[in-house]
Amino acid sequence: MESVLHAWRMSRTLTIRITDAIAEWLKQTSQRSGIPAGRIVREQLERAMTESSAEEKPFMKLAGSFDGPGNLSTRKGFARR
Repeated sequence: MESVLHAWRMSRTLTIRITDAIAEWLKQTSQRSGIPAGRIVREQLERAMTESSAEEKPFMKLAGSFDGPGNLSTRKGFARR
């Protein structure tokens, strides 16, 4: 069996105040999953960051969902005269 050691260097520390409900959810989630609370918070922040950047370009949700020529002006009736 091979062992792999991963090392991540965290460059910033953030101290925040959270509600008792969030603290309890974080504690339970950490205990149930075996994942450290800090990692859970980091992953949630990364997910929020990814989702917010997708929201900045809502039209990209439609990318690749339409069939037809890439240049609609080549279709009959759409060409300039």
